[in-house]
Amino acid sequence: MKKITLLLILFSSVSFAQNASKMSGNPVFPGWYADPEGIIFKDQYWIYPTFSAPYNQQVFLDAFSSPDLVNWTKHERILDTASVKWAKRAMWAPAIIQKGEQYFLFFGANDIQSDAELGGIGVAVADNPAGPFRDYLGKPLIDKFHNGAQPIDQFVFRDKDGQYYLFYGGWRHCNVARLNDDFTGFVPFEDGQTFKEITPEGYVEGPFMFIRNGKYYFMWSEGGWTGPNYSVAYAVADSPFGPFKRIGKILQQDPAIATGAGHHSVIQIPNQDEWYIVYHRRPLGETDGNHRVTCIDELFFDADGLIKPVKITHEGVKARALK
Repeated sequence: MKKITLLLILFSSVSFAQNASKMSGNPVFPGWYADPEGIIFKDQYWIYPTFSAPYNQQVFLDAFSSPDLVNWTKHERILDTASVKWAKRAMWAPAIIQKGEQYFLFFGANDIQSDAELGGIGVAVADNPAGPFRDYLGKPLIDKFHNGAQPIDQFVFRDKDGQYYLFYGGWRHCNVARLNDDFTGFVPFEDGQTFKEITPEGYVEGPFMFIRNGKYYFMWSEGGWTGPNYSVAYAVADSPFGPFKRIGKILQQDPAIATGAGHHSVIQIPNQDEWYIVYHRRPLGETDGNHRVTCIDELFFDADGLIKPVKITHEGVKARALK
């Protein structure tokens, strides 16, 4: 009996060790997916990416959920153009946030090139992070170019005081706007501006912000999204409005691993100084601009609070349950 008990203990120990050392691998799920927004809802990790395909095929959004960063469940077509009458193509770069009991999904659509075209940044809403989402406004939230910023690549940020802001912009311009309470529009700033330009040096697209130790970390993508030198840089400020002085790149290609590492988001483990960067990259040998995959690696800071350059890996990250 003692031998059997000992064997059971050893077997259990081996099983636990194997589970604890299990890695996500990169990419973390199959398929061509880019521009991933990573977030935590109800003890689950979620990733909302762009379906990476020719623009006319980008007519829906999928989502992925995981209890541990390793095992992922696909939620298909949480939103598509059938439920957004004004959106026809190029459904891009979803950003999501919970407010009350609802989930608001912000997205770009139609890749408009001028104010004369229909499209821009829209909002969808659902009662569940897996959707299905429905068009919230029946029209774009932003459908014009302000300060030269193409209305794409939106990110919703909740400040310490509970105020929500929308950061967005392509074509090398970034704006911030203050959302109203029900996300149907914006509240002008004290100086009368609705869309305040905060573009830092080197900015191209893909803004993201988080707070650590009272400081605002503002991040963005640089370079061309189809090229090998797509990358992520950042700045740190005392306010969500900057000024943002570029510090340097923290995510970029490793010619031995992958190219085109960019358009990212950041996940913090609640109440812990543990951080992950979720991003897309292009596998070696892929020349199709749309052949991008979603990956996760760890994000670290030095003693001065600066972000250390990210080491992109094939292994990914260890299993990290939230419960």
